[in-house]
Amino acid sequence: MWKEPSAGVPLVDAAEQRLPQPALVDAVEPGSIGEELGVQPGDRLLSINGVRPRDLIDLQFLVATEELTLEVQDPDGSIHVVELEKDADEGLGLAFSEALFDGLKQCNNHCPFCFIDQQPPGHRRSLYLKDDDYRLSFLYGSYLTLTNLTAADWQRIEEQRLSPLFVSVHATDPELRSRLLVNPRAGLLLEQLDWFQQRQLQIHAQVVVCPGLNDGAALERTLLDLARFAAGDWPAVLSAAVVPVGLTRYRPDGDGLVPVDRACAQAVIAQVEALQARFNAELGSRFAWLSDEWYLMAGYPLPPRDDYEDLPQEGNGVGSIRAFLEAMDEATADLPASLPQPRRVSWVVGRLVAEALQPAVDRLNAVEGLELLLHGLPSPYWGQDQVVTGLLTGSDLLEGLAGRDLGERLLLPAVMLRQGEPVFLDDQRLETIAAQLPVPVELVGGAAEIVSACLNGVG
Repeated sequence: MWKEPSAGVPLVDAAEQRLPQPALVDAVEPGSIGEELGVQPGDRLLSINGVRPRDLIDLQFLVATEELTLEVQDPDGSIHVVELEKDADEGLGLAFSEALFDGLKQCNNHCPFCFIDQQPPGHRRSLYLKDDDYRLSFLYGSYLTLTNLTAADWQRIEEQRLSPLFVSVHATDPELRSRLLVNPRAGLLLEQLDWFQQRQLQIHAQVVVCPGLNDGAALERTLLDLARFAAGDWPAVLSAAVVPVGLTRYRPDGDGLVPVDRACAQAVIAQVEALQARFNAELGSRFAWLSDEWYLMAGYPLPPRDDYEDLPQEGNGVGSIRAFLEAMDEATADLPASLPQPRRVSWVVGRLVAEALQPAVDRLNAVEGLELLLHGLPSPYWGQDQVVTGLLTGSDLLEGLAGRDLGERLLLPAVMLRQGEPVFLDDQRLETIAAQLPVPVELVGGAAEIVSACLNGVG
């Protein structure tokens, strides 16, 4: 499931100072301090020890003490002041509707390859929010560019040790990065990396490769520059992910962008793998990794699991398929010889990944009485024939599965839905799509859930 900003979060520009709003309680953990105090969903946390938190980071710092004074407001407007003592490492057990209480810091760049700008109009507001907020980067691993940080932001990163952050680099050449981001402040990146290094703070880097713009010699320079900050006992750059540009049919005319083809993918793989060997010899780590899409587009097998080391960029699609296949190996290690009753189920994935998943499907289909039908779909919605599973939309499902044999049940990867809400990227809701399919739909997450759904069905 993907994370996206809430439609209700206020927006601020980089220079605006905004008074934090009260933190709205969304849930209370059973048996927690919050429950003992009588806090309920719908209450608002106004302050902790007289300080109004700006976000979840502030809140975590503020509650990390033994004596607390909480100011809580009921839905009817009544304000209660509660004093308590607890262990310093004990939380309150409260979940909040938003991570940011003072507004979302917006992106001030104009990258032609920005995926948010390549969406059709008319959908939910949150899909068009272009966040570039260092706090979400620290909390959730979202990527930022560092171009909109104020002096106060840099000071806070240092004081609260907000590390690691996840940074979209794209290029280290100042002129090229400024041109790619359409922002003169983008050229300060190397100085900013030096700032992180001096303070023993760290980042993970990302490079979106746009053929003809930042590939070839520019890509090599970028990775070599980043690797300079990866040495020593406390490297400033922990890893670098190289991902292909994603282009949709909604992108503006004349953007100068070229899609990645098989030849390009093969060339980038050869280039980066050569650098990996160099980095491994010099740094003791491959340091820079290619996202899985490169190998799938090139028609190459995925690297073995060990090549990804500790999977530092798995959330960015680097080694995620290999890790999934490894989990499938474990989940299918002790399959029964047969099922007590025959079962036919289908599993839908993006067309780009279908071939890589076929061996796992074949292993399951070796069980007598089980037939698992794998459907790898394109995305007419985005105008992409080869697409990863997470980008499939509700309309893609209806169009792509029409007339296909779906067996008795359809296994639908949860990664296609927004985190916390059953809605696709095209704003179609799961229940609406499911009602139009001829078989029941079952949401599945990891490998174990898929195998269990195949073997055991639904009670």
